[in-house]
Amino acid sequence: MPARPLTVVTYNIHKGLSQFNRRLVLHEIRDRLCSLDADVAFLQEVQGRNERSARRHVTWPEVSQHEFLCHDGRHSVYGMNAVYQDGHHGNAVVSRHPIPSWENVDISHHPIESRGLLHCEVEVAGWKDRLHCINVHLGLWGRSRRYQLEWLCDRIRAAVPKKGPLVVAGDFNDWQKKASEYLAAELGLVEVFEHSEGRLAKSYPAKLPMLSLDRIYVRDLAVESAQRLTGAQWSRLSDHVALSAKLTRA
Repeated sequence: MPARPLTVVTYNIHKGLSQFNRRLVLHEIRDRLCSLDADVAFLQEVQGRNERSARRHVTWPEVSQHEFLCHDGRHSVYGMNAVYQDGHHGNAVVSRHPIPSWENVDISHHPIESRGLLHCEVEVAGWKDRLHCINVHLGLWGRSRRYQLEWLCDRIRAAVPKKGPLVVAGDFNDWQKKASEYLAAELGLVEVFEHSEGRLAKSYPAKLPMLSLDRIYVRDLAVESAQRLTGAQWSRLSDHVALSAKLTRA
């Protein structure tokens, strides 16, 4: 019997707050992510701690957001990137399958923007090789992104086997659409929406998406389908659209 497809999601959760930071929507995000039953979720702008928000919102969880979003015996890891007086935030991976190894790599290009690359290995049931997952949130400046894409490639060459399943996902802030050509040329990575629909998915802003900032790149995995998670139940939760893909072993 063939293995079930692997469902992956990438989502910039905007620190669990609605657009313009008006409402705490973390509980709704948790419900929506739970309904997807994804195998691996790549999450950006995850709040590890924020004492100011905790005082402001009575339903602010007592645990870190990545722990709060990790339900039903799931596994999670968190990479702290931006640190400030009241707390910190970064990237997180939440997985159905065990995560025996992970590392957060600082890819900040300048002091104004703290950025990270969260690399983890996932032991998918029934798979011979570990699934390498890299969660990124690149900078707002084009020059920063050029360096960060180089550092991403350096990390993959140094720490990921040349063959085997790999997913690189997150918020690339690549409104100029330069990342796909570079990652394809350097590493042979394929973006799931470009593969299945012929173009990148528009994912920002969520209420009227115009820019293709969020991506899911794969290697040695077949793309069964790709989906933008839209509609009222999603668009009021974050300023980004969540993207998902069903993948099988190539």
